[in-house]
Amino acid sequence: MTASHFFSANCALFLSLSLATPVLAQKDQPHHIETTQSPGNSPASSPESTTPPLTAAETPSPSPAAPQLTDVLFKNLKARSIGPAVMGGRVSDIAIDPRNPFVFYVGLAHGGVFKTGDNGVSFDPIFDKQPVLSIGAIALAPSNSDVIWVGTGEANDRNSSGWGNGVYRSTDGGEKWQNVGLKESRAIGRIIVHPSKPEIAYVAASGHLWADGGERGLFETTDGGKTWKLVLQAPAPHNTRTGCSDVAFDPANPETLYAALYARQRTPWSFTSGPDVTGGVDAGGIFKSTNGGASWAKLTNGLPAQTGRIGLATGASNPRVVMAVVQSYEGGSSSITDLRSKSGGVFRSENGGESWTRVSAIDPRPFYFSQIRIDPANDQRVYLLQFALMVSDDGGRNFREDLSEKVHPDCHAFAIQPGTAPPPKPPKPEDKGKPPKPPVCQRLLLGTDGGVYQSFAAGKGWEHLNRIPAGEFYRLTLDDTKPYFRIAGGLQDNENWVGPSGVQSKEGIRNSDWIALAGGDGFYVVFDPSDRDLFYADSQQGEVHRLNLRNGELRRLRPEPLEGQPRYRFHWNSPLIGSVHKPGVIYLAGNHVFRLTDHAEKYAVISPDLTRNDPARTTAAGSGAENYGVVYSLAESPKRAGLLWAGTDDGRLWVTENDGGKWTELTNNLPEPARGQWVTRIEPSHLDANVAYVSTSAYTAGDDHPMILRTADLGKTWQPVTGDLPANAPVEVVREDLVNPRLLYAGTHFGLFASFDQGTHWIRIGDVPAVRVDDVQIHPHTSDLVIGTHGRSIAILDDTVPFREFTSEIAAKLAHLFSVRSVTGAYLQPGFVDANGKGVYRGANPPEGALFTVWVKEFTGDEIKITVTKSTGQPVANLKAPGVPGFTRLNWDLRPTKDVSVEYGGDDPKRLLPAGDYTAELSFGTLKMKQNFHVDIAEGITPR
Repeated sequence: MTASHFFSANCALFLSLSLATPVLAQKDQPHHIETTQSPGNSPASSPESTTPPLTAAETPSPSPAAPQLTDVLFKNLKARSIGPAVMGGRVSDIAIDPRNPFVFYVGLAHGGVFKTGDNGVSFDPIFDKQPVLSIGAIALAPSNSDVIWVGTGEANDRNSSGWGNGVYRSTDGGEKWQNVGLKESRAIGRIIVHPSKPEIAYVAASGHLWADGGERGLFETTDGGKTWKLVLQAPAPHNTRTGCSDVAFDPANPETLYAALYARQRTPWSFTSGPDVTGGVDAGGIFKSTNGGASWAKLTNGLPAQTGRIGLATGASNPRVVMAVVQSYEGGSSSITDLRSKSGGVFRSENGGESWTRVSAIDPRPFYFSQIRIDPANDQRVYLLQFALMVSDDGGRNFREDLSEKVHPDCHAFAIQPGTAPPPKPPKPEDKGKPPKPPVCQRLLLGTDGGVYQSFAAGKGWEHLNRIPAGEFYRLTLDDTKPYFRIAGGLQDNENWVGPSGVQSKEGIRNSDWIALAGGDGFYVVFDPSDRDLFYADSQQGEVHRLNLRNGELRRLRPEPLEGQPRYRFHWNSPLIGSVHKPGVIYLAGNHVFRLTDHAEKYAVISPDLTRNDPARTTAAGSGAENYGVVYSLAESPKRAGLLWAGTDDGRLWVTENDGGKWTELTNNLPEPARGQWVTRIEPSHLDANVAYVSTSAYTAGDDHPMILRTADLGKTWQPVTGDLPANAPVEVVREDLVNPRLLYAGTHFGLFASFDQGTHWIRIGDVPAVRVDDVQIHPHTSDLVIGTHGRSIAILDDTVPFREFTSEIAAKLAHLFSVRSVTGAYLQPGFVDANGKGVYRGANPPEGALFTVWVKEFTGDEIKITVTKSTGQPVANLKAPGVPGFTRLNWDLRPTKDVSVEYGGDDPKRLLPAGDYTAELSFGTLKMKQNFHVDIAEGITPR
């Protein structure tokens, strides 16, 4: 799979935008000009401007000539996906085409739906034009596999789980989709489709993870989703917290169904399920219908009470066999590391659910797993998904773990291809009289927290299909390596990594170009300022470590209190940032702020407990995902040394102006409703130390509305700059441009946005699909925008200087050519890209050569034409592009175009042109304008 398939959605949200007056361009970037500069002018200098520079507090009036802008005008400036795909991401479901098993579909918890038509050699995203990318379930109609049902919103109940907006249906193999309802279901764990009627489907909806209400239970449609009927739900009032976790057909009779009800709810500091959610009432359990869902009976004979999450499976080779993995609170619970339940476990019925036998006590971490499968050729072959893949050959009585070699832990999705059990071999003479070995289907697909795996040996060997860029990044950090800067970051359940923004090879950025930096779940990474091989990173609960890539030394360096002193609290995602002003100093945040020095070997506590320290909310057991009462956002002012900002998950906001000597609380200065909300990010201005932005979030309290605030007086007063961001898109990150204080970026749960007027109006940019964007970084020298997504790895929008320069005056012009950044030419190594097949993920390199960005106000029928000349006036290249409204980007590879070179008898047209000053002239209709830029050539190259 190539990265060109990554960001393919044409965003459909239309917003209006009024643009501000011009701002000064970045000092080391050439300013736009409308007349040709003389050859003696330096291309790196900016002409004097008659417009005074803006301060962070100024708010110019919008120009009345500014046109109405929509996000479709920005779609041609596409971010390039760089991967990686090496570590995959959480897979929620897999569906094999029953008509053509070389076609299968992968549903990602945060990254949409991918389809392969060549048995996993390559994958294409087919759901990117939809407004949500969190997937819970996929089902193909057995009678017509072009009919695909997708349930949005994963049902794995993690603290980081996304949510959806209902059920989608396609009738053409995923080319087009229609939302067919259940928009308030939020999370869908299973969809099953009638074996002969593709318009009949059942949907198991779990409902809102963080709040009461919504659409919960088992729903049926008989008309392809035009109408829905709630056929199974918990009795009121428990139906507000109880949903349906699973549903299965009797393989011999689609009128017979089995379904499981399950109550659960999260808060930021807890996770509760089963009777604890419903006031002690046992509202969950397994239910059976023999009339297509018209009526139901609860199955209890041999099953435990006080149930939580339940997974179901039926046996195709023996329809009377029904199996369930059942969470039960009877007798108490077990620790997260204990695989066995005191009363729950694996249960088996051989009479259609009339009675059950507990065959195994194994049921690890039920809220996250609870998936069981029966081999369609052999009801004794049972698979249980948990941390590892477990298998039984005696109907679930004994499980073994020998099928998990070289597989990422945390298994969630599993598909078995029917009909792949080989015929029995003729018996050997010495085996005469012995029963033949039972059949076992050989082709399996497994989805884990690390991606998709395929086996053709019944699980004895797995291929990792690491061709889907599904990484769930939390945070990114950039360095200044040349010619390609490096990007480091941490991912959900997949450690911390570092990789390049480009490579000097036509191979593109491959998985092998990324280096693992250790950790569990990865979060922040800090580059050592003086040693490029030294990294500092953290994992859940503040587990800071230092890794030396030269010698492999790994040092764990989390601050610990003295024996007998109160423990420090750290979040799942603890801030770890390097100081801009004091190289070598690192700040870490828990319930206190810590200053780490001497390569993080030493620490000092530089704040009191900055949280509310509510003892009722700081005692959750488990993995650390429910740790609460901590500093979640920590930021250092790039303008003023010693100025730190800290925001907590329990709604407190602080500032210190003397490196922690004294902290001032700003919480009460925040306006409602932001006051008391989770502080997701703080962004101090790069231009004015008194200015900062804060994003807050309340989706964990049932409120999805976004919130961004701005202060211009060091937190004394705040103004909202949320503007017209989508009302259902909580904000995870806000960034101010490094030069233009009116240019802002926001990463939300449903995509990436930019504002050109300091937050009044927001536009989707980068052609980024509606994936959760957890981090955005702007490279200080290249002005590249690096986008960290939680579900689709990393993308880069190259050279954002045109956004920086975009003004109402430019928007009102017929056309405009923006500044052209200086470029260094070099040859890419050929690699083996043309000979090693398509089954290699290749992240996109930056375009070779110079980038020309053009704005066109409206369609006139004219082409965009750019002529490139040397400083002597000699033409060296002519470029053309359609004159479509909006932004268009053209790329010149620093070689002469065919119309100005001789194919035979002339100089080699593949050789680079010499270093020097060049001019690009835009022609659009009668409009002409020029920009000068400089070209360097890498050392050792002999140019034309």
